[in-house]
Amino acid sequence: MKRFEWRDRIAAMDAESECREIVLILGSHEFPWDFEQALGLALYRTYAVPSIGRLLADTKEFTERTQHRYDDTALILNDIMEFGFGPGRGRDALRRMNQMHRSYDIGNDDYRYVLSTFVVMPVRWLNDYGYGWRRLTDHEIAANTNYYRRLGKHMGIKDIPGTYEEFYELFDSYEREHFAYTDGGRAVSDATLALMVDFYPAWQRPLVRPFTRALLDDRLIEAFGYPEPSATWRKLADTALRLRAKAVRRMRPRVEPRLARQSPNIRSYPTGYDPSRIGTFPQGCPVPHGLATQEVPGTGAQVPAPGQAVASASAAPTAEDTAER
Repeated sequence: MKRFEWRDRIAAMDAESECREIVLILGSHEFPWDFEQALGLALYRTYAVPSIGRLLADTKEFTERTQHRYDDTALILNDIMEFGFGPGRGRDALRRMNQMHRSYDIGNDDYRYVLSTFVVMPVRWLNDYGYGWRRLTDHEIAANTNYYRRLGKHMGIKDIPGTYEEFYELFDSYEREHFAYTDGGRAVSDATLALMVDFYPAWQRPLVRPFTRALLDDRLIEAFGYPEPSATWRKLADTALRLRAKAVRRMRPRVEPRLARQSPNIRSYPTGYDPSRIGTFPQGCPVPHGLATQEVPGTGAQVPAPGQAVASASAAPTAEDTAER
């Protein structure tokens, strides 16, 4: 396989009807590590919106069950993208996500902003920052935009922007208007950064923390009340990621996909999982029959008890699941 063969295959696909398939190629073949970083930063940015940061802190999911929350989010979004919106794991994951969201009073404007981060941040990481081994094409940006528009509709979000430019305007204006410090947002940010640092060997962690903070723009630094990263760390982080991009460009293209469920950073379900049995079950949220749960102290929410993420052999993706994509 030639280095730009995936790009050329995508160019022959339809950015509307095949948007999910295009984004799956981008996220699992062309830029798996980059998409993981960009989408992680996308979610991280949302903590700086006071209404979102406070809610996430109140659930205690991000501060007391940080690894589980990270895993649940990555796996549910992965299953939707990998298996689609039709019957099967994809629809089960979508239903599970909607059940959790609808248990809380979340405004449509916050939903629209969160959706905009998923549209904008991969483009910002790969194209604007220059951290990708190649740039996303306009065709690929349109497909990514169309996929998240489709996901937003399945989530019941209203007034979804129609183009990347409109998403970017929403993203930028919402942050300028709403970003502000809250104790809840800071607590969730601290817990998330601690988890990110924990992904690396102990000897690397003293360097990973300042490196990671150096990637945060001034808006985030101010909203979370962090000290301004030094110019040296800013330069080191930027240079390291650009050098990585140049090295990746010279590598062979990835033939086998790298999916979120294959990441070593996903640690909560070593024996597999069923998307309908992970995540949280807040008060009023239906719990699957036969799922043993335990309560999150102080919230009233239920979470799967240890060993309950797998209901049957269907916990692992099957050939039948794949055929439904």
